[in-house]
Amino acid sequence: MLLVEDTPSMARVYMDYLSDLPWPVDLAESGAEARRLLARGGHVAVILDLRLPDASGLDILREIRAETHAETQDAAVVVVTSQGSMQVAVEAMREGADDFLTKPFAPDRLRVTLKNAVERHAMAGTLRRIKKEIGRETFHGFIGSSLAMQAVYRTIEAAAPSRASVFITGESGTGKEVCAEALHRASARAKGPCVAINCAAIPHELIESEVFGHVKGAFTGATADRKGAAARADGGTLFLDEVCEMDLGLQVKLLRFIQTGKLLPVGGTKVQEVDVRFICATNRDPWSEVQAGRFREDLYFRLHVIPIHLPPLRERGADVVEIARAFLERFAAEEGRDFEGFTPEAEALLTRLSWPGNVRQLQNVLRNVVVLNEGPLVTESMLEGPVRTLGQGRPAPPPAEAPADGAAPPPAPEGGGADQGDAGPMGALRQQHDLRPMWQVEWEHMTRALKACQGNVPRAAALLEISPSTIYRRIRQFGDPVAGTPPVGGAGGSATG
Repeated sequence: MLLVEDTPSMARVYMDYLSDLPWPVDLAESGAEARRLLARGGHVAVILDLRLPDASGLDILREIRAETHAETQDAAVVVVTSQGSMQVAVEAMREGADDFLTKPFAPDRLRVTLKNAVERHAMAGTLRRIKKEIGRETFHGFIGSSLAMQAVYRTIEAAAPSRASVFITGESGTGKEVCAEALHRASARAKGPCVAINCAAIPHELIESEVFGHVKGAFTGATADRKGAAARADGGTLFLDEVCEMDLGLQVKLLRFIQTGKLLPVGGTKVQEVDVRFICATNRDPWSEVQAGRFREDLYFRLHVIPIHLPPLRERGADVVEIARAFLERFAAEEGRDFEGFTPEAEALLTRLSWPGNVRQLQNVLRNVVVLNEGPLVTESMLEGPVRTLGQGRPAPPPAEAPADGAAPPPAPEGGGADQGDAGPMGALRQQHDLRPMWQVEWEHMTRALKACQGNVPRAAALLEISPSTIYRRIRQFGDPVAGTPPVGGAGGSATG
């Protein structure tokens, strides 16, 4: 471990704080000495004071995180500042710091922060190695080279050859059907059929027939025998989308089908044996559905063998630009337009927005841009119109409501929403049932935790049992409720969380 601290008395105090940890500590009292020791490598972590006599701590942080300095890439970095400025801390986090401390701090806080930073950095390093090994920008219909998606690709590759059931979760528009098709195409069943059925789109009284089929005369309108999705998928894959919407009565029959591999069409008397691989998906939390009594526990454990969670677009970093470029090229060709790319300002806007509708929403926005504008470059102003009309953001909080602790509500995320404020049917429905947007409730809860912990982000995160990075993102978006600093980029922030 490397401690970079230019005040000898403070260095001795920190060395004493760190004496109980399992890592030997090197001390650097200047930027030059820090660079010399960093070049030697072998440090699991760096505690870096941002104010040094001969260098900027931020410059040293940038050098540590530079890809050309492989000997320091695996070191977790905790920055220390006496300025107490959230803006400085946010800048350090942007440059690759794993966490930060503001002087003065207690010994336990230093030790806990350092241990957590080392653990998080080790996990991130594993994902970086996965990306280096795989390094794919596209995969069976997916577009994106982010670390989160590299992990998804690797899971798909590992799960595809198996007969085990796969349960895909993720927000609406994240690509659950694309994931199911990727699993099918990468499997030994790729030559067989992949049959998808949306359990939420079919009336409850008809879904049993859609899944298992029916015989002629089984019910009014059954004028001929009809194979269900399960029989059509014989030798291939059966994809049950939005499976948590399935009626409890049908869940019992599906469980028996999974256990025996045999089905009985509606109104039939002859049992059929089929061979299918099950893939399910939902935008809900399936275990919460089990606990609420809406989804059978025994069926959950039958289907939830290999879980795959698809991250929302807002957590995929630069993937949004890669996907947008691919959509722009495709739509320009289809519509006969001459678009060639995006201005830097437009790309920056794409990465700032929260995309509650994920990839599907991005697709709709770009189709709108291509149809209604002329190229060759998509500008920021071209995006702003469809982003508003297609429901980019979340509604502003009702002005009459305030958090329980008396704090002012946070500003609405950038972009507004399809129903601005209390206008429109969603606003009326919220008022009628005394509901508020989830992002607002979440931020109020984080604000109370931050105030209870005197602005200590890691401690507030531990109190809420979430990652500190989640709170850092919200502080960048809404500002620091304890220090009173504004959001990064001005009032209102950007909905990147």
